[in-house]
Amino acid sequence: MIYASDFRKGMTFEINGEPHIILDFQHVKPGKGAAFVRTKYRNILTGATREEAFNPNDKFPKAHIETKNMQYLYNDGELYYFMDQESFEQVPLMKEQVEDAMQYLRENDEAMIKFYKGAAFLVEAPNFVNLKVIETEPGVKGDTATNVTKAATVETGAVVHVPIFIEEGEIIQIDTRTGDYLGRSK
Repeated sequence: MIYASDFRKGMTFEINGEPHIILDFQHVKPGKGAAFVRTKYRNILTGATREEAFNPNDKFPKAHIETKNMQYLYNDGELYYFMDQESFEQVPLMKEQVEDAMQYLRENDEAMIKFYKGAAFLVEAPNFVNLKVIETEPGVKGDTATNVTKAATVETGAVVHVPIFIEEGEIIQIDTRTGDYLGRSK
């Protein structure tokens, strides 16, 4: 059991039998009245976000989330297939469950899959990926102003803002959490 006073960002807990993750929290001690914990949390299964104030003594069961490193195999138009590398079991997932991660994943890449009570609910791409630029405008010679960027499409279809000196065919490193260009890949 978790007390509301122990809430931390990223912690998982259950309300009414459904798992939630804490997005933000704040311990409030007003001049008058009792202290409370203002919490913003998201339902892991539905994605619904909610803000609520809890008494610091409120108790909640901890939601046990299992994570597995799995390999992305292919998609058949509707489902995306991932394989457990230990048991070789394949897990089909719907587009809604994978769409954020798929802009950075190629076939045979590894991803982190999160499960709640045996059901997959979230796919996370690795924090950093190296992808090939397949389409971008050519850089303008002599344009040396700092921090000038242009849009570049990488091999997975994601669009990333890169410096003007990046050309088609180059491999760049991307932070998947923010979608930012980090540099040329070595």
